[in-house]
Amino acid sequence: MLRFSALLDRLSSEPGRNGKLALLTEYFRTTPDPARGYALAILTGALRFRRVRPAVLRALVAGRVDPVLFELSYDFIGDLSETVALIWPAPEAAEREPPPLPEVIRQLADAPRGAAAAELLAGWLDGLDETGRWALLKLVTGGLRVGVSARLAKTAVARLGTLSADEIDEIWHGLSLPYESLFAWAQGRAERPVTDDPVPFRPPMLAHPLGEGDLSGLDPADFAAEWKWDGIRVQAAAAPAADGGTRQRLYSRGGEDISAAFPDLVGSFDFEAVLDGELLVVIEGEARSFSMLQQRLNRKTVSARLLKSHPAAIRAYDLLSLEGEDLRPLPFGRRRALLERFVRQIAHPRIDLSPLLPFGDFAALEAARSDPGLLHGGRDAAAIEGVMLKRRAAPYLPGRPKGEWYKWKRDPYRVDAVLMYAQRGRGQHSSFSSDYSFGVWREGPEGAELVPVGKACLGLTDDALAEIDQFVRAHTVNRFGPVREVAHDTETGLVLEIAFEGLNRSSRHKSGIAMRFPRLVCLRRDKRPQEADRLETLLALLPASDRSA
Repeated sequence: MLRFSALLDRLSSEPGRNGKLALLTEYFRTTPDPARGYALAILTGALRFRRVRPAVLRALVAGRVDPVLFELSYDFIGDLSETVALIWPAPEAAEREPPPLPEVIRQLADAPRGAAAAELLAGWLDGLDETGRWALLKLVTGGLRVGVSARLAKTAVARLGTLSADEIDEIWHGLSLPYESLFAWAQGRAERPVTDDPVPFRPPMLAHPLGEGDLSGLDPADFAAEWKWDGIRVQAAAAPAADGGTRQRLYSRGGEDISAAFPDLVGSFDFEAVLDGELLVVIEGEARSFSMLQQRLNRKTVSARLLKSHPAAIRAYDLLSLEGEDLRPLPFGRRRALLERFVRQIAHPRIDLSPLLPFGDFAALEAARSDPGLLHGGRDAAAIEGVMLKRRAAPYLPGRPKGEWYKWKRDPYRVDAVLMYAQRGRGQHSSFSSDYSFGVWREGPEGAELVPVGKACLGLTDDALAEIDQFVRAHTVNRFGPVREVAHDTETGLVLEIAFEGLNRSSRHKSGIAMRFPRLVCLRRDKRPQEADRLETLLALLPASDRSA
């Protein structure tokens, strides 16, 4: 447990990808089985614990620390696990050494929620230092965020030998804890693990963003074009199993099995193939906005009412395998012809074809990208965020091969908004406010008022962040735990320029809308708060189907 705690502590403070990769690789190389396997499972999200709720944690620390001191500390730090880890009065001499990571995992798995888990936790906290306590609390509360993706953790394992992360992805879902066969293969001590999974995940092929000037070196005749759909990238896989049944799975782009959230779709896969496509909510043949799909995501169970009101479908754009034959080495043009025939043959009510866009030159394609509603009467426009360019001769290669696929997204929308709330950041930005909530004006019962429309933390220079932090310190008017409310009226406040990909209706927000991928552009020093945009401006950007909601 101590080695794993030290790893998490170093990962949380390491800003660079290469630095994190080096730390992970060294840990996996020097940590024996089975501890490194459990660490890998935790870092990839394959093993998660939520055995202790915040209320239980608060009650636990209340028996050890003055409550006023704790609340003041929590208000300053803003993170419950970090606060408890720092303030916990560990005895001068621990009664027992903390158990190793595999034993912690075993005992947590066996302990029920509530008092039993809290008792275990208290004993472990007494035997750990601040770093160990922080790591343990993050583990048991399910709040472990150290900037490591599942892909990065698998890449570190691959670097123990000559493998690639893609090779590990190919067999990942057929492996079981604590992954001893995986580590033996990665280190060249054993052959590739044999799995009986008939529908393994295939690492996806990804596209490069199309930047300014990139089109000048491309020949339109070499490429096919299609819409870039605003859903989530999925693989739909089905194949006969050894027991005589059929295995059916729906994978996210990252390889997560999301079949349980879409039983209406997965249960109808009666083919032997692997499709690559976009998961969307499609009603009467029209793809709807991402906000509708979002209501189907991350659910363990789905009500019959939601299945009916938000029907999921797949818009297919590639065929990776058919009747056991791997089609990925074939050029895209050949795979596309096989996909078109396959979709016609299965005539599946929830699977249709992502259409190719005819274009003679890139100027025509840019016109379609800028306003997809011009084509087919505006249908599907709410679910389109740009176009894709795919080289006709390209095989299906894992990762992001150069020069094969490009994504050409629509230009972002921009709005001027007023800073309303601020919160200290993390990592290199932990010493000043860098997470901002902002709003626009609307007409209220007593005149103009600001309503929040989004939150963002990325995009500004360090100088701009320092300037905003000074304003926040000098103009804080209220506090809500780690959140600071800052002055924001027609004369006093800061105006931020915000870029975002689109808007959706949202009943959870006072403004009634939610921004897609907002990011900070700049601090508008030239504008007074009263000159910021109004809510009506944003409402006009909503998809037509959402404007009357």
